[in-house]
Amino acid sequence: MSHFDLKLHSIDVAALGKVAVLLGGTSAERDISLMSGQGVLQALRVRGVDAHAFDPATQELGALRQQGFARCFIALHGRHGEDGTVQGALELLGIPYTGSGVLASSVAMDKTMTKRLWRADGLPTPDWRQVASADETVQALQALGAPMIVKPAREGSTIGLTKVHLPHECAAAYALAARYDPEVLCEQFIAGDETTCAVLGTGAQARALPLIRILAPGGNYDYQHKYFTDDTQYHCPSGLPEAEEHALQELALAAYRSLGCRGWARADIMVREGDRMPFLLEINTSPGMTGHSLVPMAARAAGLSYEDLCLALLATATLDTPPGATWGGAPQ
Repeated sequence: MSHFDLKLHSIDVAALGKVAVLLGGTSAERDISLMSGQGVLQALRVRGVDAHAFDPATQELGALRQQGFARCFIALHGRHGEDGTVQGALELLGIPYTGSGVLASSVAMDKTMTKRLWRADGLPTPDWRQVASADETVQALQALGAPMIVKPAREGSTIGLTKVHLPHECAAAYALAARYDPEVLCEQFIAGDETTCAVLGTGAQARALPLIRILAPGGNYDYQHKYFTDDTQYHCPSGLPEAEEHALQELALAAYRSLGCRGWARADIMVREGDRMPFLLEINTSPGMTGHSLVPMAARAAGLSYEDLCLALLATATLDTPPGATWGGAPQ
């Protein structure tokens, strides 16, 4: 039995109707999304769901209604999938979807806005500067200190990210990040334990899954080490003291609620060596569901299989707009 009361026994699979698993898409994370989506698709089919793959890069979203889909499992990552745009389209189509709504998805995708809200709510996050040139990147390095992280403000999977130590490295780092997003974020580097914490549910009912501690070769948890090698070590249980793990779970829940997330998400938290101070890096509102992905790993540690996790998430599909809040009459 799972440690989490997800009411799997009460889910009427037939009542879920025809389900579209949105995968692929047009973002820089397309390849990862295809892997996530295929995993989710097979898991839902194992549980008896009438699930079908739907790639927004090859089909218009309006076809979802024409083809009779009753709800969507969003397995898209990054731009046009995790940033509120697909969520807004599904709101207009009236098709319930998994994960956070339009506003929370949009804010969480923008790391600068996320940090502003967290800071306003008194939640710890590394200092940062938003920059618009290589010269401003050098100025940020002088202000934040070395090493410093330079990354696109609205990308995921460490795409376009560089760790810089010296001023002459700033121009190339800025150019790489700006290739993916005109908004470039410079962030104070926090050395210490890299952890991640998944959250399931909504509001007061949201619960944190067991923490995962990540040990990547040379401390470099990049795109390759995330998805395509077996060199990275994942510790779940984390091996951290129980009180510290609990505090990090509470911080992940606070970060999740601060942005108004729902359904599920995964918060990345660095724990600074020396004083054990935690720092929120970002939150992913459509986390990976591949064979290397972390939410399924944490779910298994909590007694929840991959298939049951997918089914439980699908059952939470909803809309921002309450039923009956929109005009349902015929056009004049």
